[in-house]
Amino acid sequence: MDPEQRRKRKRIGRLYSQGHYLSLRSLIVCFSFLVFLLFLYVERFSIGPASIRPVLRASTTLSLLSSSTSSSILDSFSKKSLPLRVDDRVVFPDHVLLMVSSRITESEDLHCVYYDFSNRSSEVLGVQPVLSTDQYDAFRSIARCPLPPENHSAAGVDLRRQRSSDVGEYDWSVRANQTAHWWEKVAYDAVLDANTAVVFIKGLNLRPHKISDQTQLSCHFGFGNWGRDEGFVLTTEAVSASQEVVRCLLPRSIRNNPERTQGIRVTVGHANADGDGDATARPPMPSVARIHIYKSEVEQRNQRKHELCVCTMLWNQAPALREWIMYHAWLGVERWFIYDNNSDDGIEEVIQELELGNYNVTRQSWPWIKTQEAGFSHCALRAKYECKWLGFFDVDEFFYFPNAFRRPKGDGLPGQNSLKAMVANFSSTNIAEIRTLCHSFGPSGLSKPPPHGVTVGYSCRQQNPERHKSIVRPDLLDISLLNVVHHFRLREGFKNLNVPESAAVINHYKYQVWETFKAKFHRRVATYVVDWKEDQNKGSKDRAPGLGTEAVEPPNWRLRFCEVWDTRLRDFVLGYLADPATGLLPWERSLQ
Repeated sequence: MDPEQRRKRKRIGRLYSQGHYLSLRSLIVCFSFLVFLLFLYVERFSIGPASIRPVLRASTTLSLLSSSTSSSILDSFSKKSLPLRVDDRVVFPDHVLLMVSSRITESEDLHCVYYDFSNRSSEVLGVQPVLSTDQYDAFRSIARCPLPPENHSAAGVDLRRQRSSDVGEYDWSVRANQTAHWWEKVAYDAVLDANTAVVFIKGLNLRPHKISDQTQLSCHFGFGNWGRDEGFVLTTEAVSASQEVVRCLLPRSIRNNPERTQGIRVTVGHANADGDGDATARPPMPSVARIHIYKSEVEQRNQRKHELCVCTMLWNQAPALREWIMYHAWLGVERWFIYDNNSDDGIEEVIQELELGNYNVTRQSWPWIKTQEAGFSHCALRAKYECKWLGFFDVDEFFYFPNAFRRPKGDGLPGQNSLKAMVANFSSTNIAEIRTLCHSFGPSGLSKPPPHGVTVGYSCRQQNPERHKSIVRPDLLDISLLNVVHHFRLREGFKNLNVPESAAVINHYKYQVWETFKAKFHRRVATYVVDWKEDQNKGSKDRAPGLGTEAVEPPNWRLRFCEVWDTRLRDFVLGYLADPATGLLPWERSLQ
């Protein structure tokens, strides 16, 4: 081959290689563009006769992933400092709650930034440290900020993050929207349950303690914020409604694939608001509620159901947790759900220590105030995939078994696992709720909190029992999830059982020393119970008799509510649970 032919072949080879490279690059670009379009658009949804093509924004793509996938993605990116994005703001009486669509770590140095939107310049009014942060669900964190300056909107509250490597340099939050919702008028949470989404919402003004007419309500699914022309909306009917809980039918297009609902925003509105069949006459309620799927999380763990679990809602009760959990674990409780209503007393550290001691405790951040009934309904939904029985009682309430605690069982301790055994006896019956009476104990002459715990510190009570607390089968509750804190409405065909006092009773250490008791003036967690600082319902059983509206210690408080000296539980705890060598009780000993 002569030199000229070789040069021609080389030129042809180079041209072929360049063309091949260009074709491959074009293919990659086209494929990337198609993937991008896949995330921007989802298939056509159809509701009834109408069809609508929903638009899926890139910022909400993670919402369609499963819970575990969402968590793993957030975990993998948390170290890379994802941009802060404030999706929603909820205004409470004493702070602004920011819902952030990324994981916030404890080590991050965050500040609240206050903008003035009264003019186009968006002037920064000031900067304050964040009050607290927390992980809320699989997709979001929350940050609490002080209220904005007087006469300025909470819609102007955002976040900034100090860069670890650059002093004085900050990452500013992506200003996704400038809206703020009032805490009493907002859909605040949602849980998938079979082919429905259960929505927790304030502002519908449904009747307390009653089933409401669900036909007056409509449900709306989508992304974005209603009223701002963002995302899409699919409308379905409500199938039940009570208090702050509305059960919504899933849109038909995703009913057979409910995992696709993970992270979708949902709210409720009044249907036919104008009386002429126009369901759009009044916009739906504002919403920060995104659907969460608890069933898939449990299925991934592939575990058997626990016989007995317990759920409670609390505020600043960290010092009481160890005694309450360790004592009831001895009685057979296997799992705890702690709904934390804005505590700031180090409860996270207490729960972490209990978990290291092999106590199965889950803390659910629950920032929604005056929502105890709805919170218990929420807990029943998540627990029904893990628990056969679910108890609802407070951290100052302790079960006592008069007969079992007197009867030795071989070489074991008398009464051990008594609570678990009691509920297990009814697991194959039509009993779906077990009710136990409470005896209210007073300060018992004490002026300071008892150093060894309430079970051995308080021993004088009122004569007659007061109210009851319940343990329920969460899978046998009425679809409305209606409850009055102390008991639930059951499915048709199932009934409750009242336990006689000779078999079991609850020691309710309700009226403790004033130093502890006065915290009840902060805020009552129940939705329909008036806060004690308000001059209403002074004769309510929820209040201590004779108390006013101020947290001022009444005369002779330490001697009140003492009609019967009852030392049975104290004597049992000291006699059987104290360490023979040191005298220390289980909750006084180190878990390490």
